[in-house]
Amino acid sequence: MQRKSSAFMHHKNESQDMPEYAKIPIYTEIDSNTDRIRLDLGESDDVVIRMVCYEHTEKAAAAIIYVDGMSDSAIINQYLTDVLIGNMRGISLPNNETTKDHDDGPALLARELLIGIGSIQTVTEFGSLYKSLLSGEAIIVLDGSDFAYCADIRQWKGREIGESSNQTSIRGPRESFNETLRTNTALVRRKIKDPRLWLETYAIGSVTQTDVTMMYINGVAKPSVIEMTRSRLQSIEIDSILDSGYIEELIEDGKYSLFPTVYNTELPDNVAAQLLEGKVAILVDGTPNALLVPTQMITFFQSPEDYYQRSVYASLLRLLRFIGFFISLLFPSLYIAITTFHRDMLPAPLLISLAAQREGVPFPAFVEATIMEVTFEILREAGLRMPKATGQAVSVVGTLVIGQAAVEAGIVSAAMVIVVAVTAISTFTIPAYSMSIPIRILRFLFMVVAASFGLLGIFMAIFVLLLHLCALRSFGEPYLSPISPYREVEMQDSLLRMPRWLMFRRSETTVGRGKERLRKHG
Repeated sequence: MQRKSSAFMHHKNESQDMPEYAKIPIYTEIDSNTDRIRLDLGESDDVVIRMVCYEHTEKAAAAIIYVDGMSDSAIINQYLTDVLIGNMRGISLPNNETTKDHDDGPALLARELLIGIGSIQTVTEFGSLYKSLLSGEAIIVLDGSDFAYCADIRQWKGREIGESSNQTSIRGPRESFNETLRTNTALVRRKIKDPRLWLETYAIGSVTQTDVTMMYINGVAKPSVIEMTRSRLQSIEIDSILDSGYIEELIEDGKYSLFPTVYNTELPDNVAAQLLEGKVAILVDGTPNALLVPTQMITFFQSPEDYYQRSVYASLLRLLRFIGFFISLLFPSLYIAITTFHRDMLPAPLLISLAAQREGVPFPAFVEATIMEVTFEILREAGLRMPKATGQAVSVVGTLVIGQAAVEAGIVSAAMVIVVAVTAISTFTIPAYSMSIPIRILRFLFMVVAASFGLLGIFMAIFVLLLHLCALRSFGEPYLSPISPYREVEMQDSLLRMPRWLMFRRSETTVGRGKERLRKHG
């Protein structure tokens, strides 16, 4: 299934929404068509127009138009041109010089083209012609015909399929998406060889006309989720889509929430697994990140690698991720609250040690923690933006050197350096980078309430956070499912991963029909 739609900027006037050439019909004269193309495209150097003339005359019988670098020039040179020239031999200029009969003159070559090229279609307006031309297709314009052929011979050099540098795994497939849409959809189809895997493609962006594909398994995904996804994609009104992040921000729920309600991944096996659970995937041409909806918070703590090894190991790793989540969120605020308001909770030897360390520190614990956290965030961001050869070394060495120097200078205590280091390392236990960002932001908010109200403030902040998460939805589905609302069947693959022979039913949250996953095992 393939559908096309267009989206335009909502703040423009109607006369500006649609280009003036969009509805202009293709002329019957080749020269008029080529002149129009040159004018509308500004005499661009990469637009190639090759003319084929009638035998014994200089009058053009056909023209091939394509964009250099986006179309397969070998096919154009070896096949299209040869077929056109071969068909022009023996065909003389018609008496009336033009003809609208598609079965006469140069229109006879259409039958030959259809044999050699699998995908070819006709267009009758310049808007459709430009869409195909600028997508890499070759345009064949015939003398006397008020339509043009679009031959799908798109080919441009893209990044080869390789291992993802952001989502690594020890066991499992190593391939990841690249920036070519059809390559990405093919990677998913390799894993799900079922005719119920349907695709719907939309052209979004009045200027960029970016292809955005929605994938789902018919009969497994909920019809309400499919319709909601389709409706949100079709309602987008914008001039450009350059990355899947544009789509994510425009279709997500809880637009003012810190937590992501759309899951993104670079791994085809992850997308295939989520599709089998009834979710809908959104792939954008030009970006290696696929979006998955609806999503739950628990999904961000799961890794595809969990399903490639024994359930005991996967369950242990998940527990470690949840522990890392709470450490990265609460450890600095707990340290601030206890050392500032609740010192009697600490054992006497530890309290004496902390007091001795803080004896020469001029700042309160909150300022001390803020200085170290901000410094570490700066170093982490700098490490990401620097060249790979030096970025990691600078971030690690810089943290050690600055931390040691700060302790020796009496700006921070040694215990605070340990707290910040453990907090930062715990953040990396979360498989999804998009979930670590809200945790880093909330960490500072928890530090503020801890410095103001102690443990009471932390408990109140946790209560407000839980209320927010319980109210949050992702495409109509509860964000905290299956914990809230509690669903016993789905708990088999949430905090822990039960053995595969016990996971016989799919999630009730996202699956429409066909909830059975396992029917028989040995």
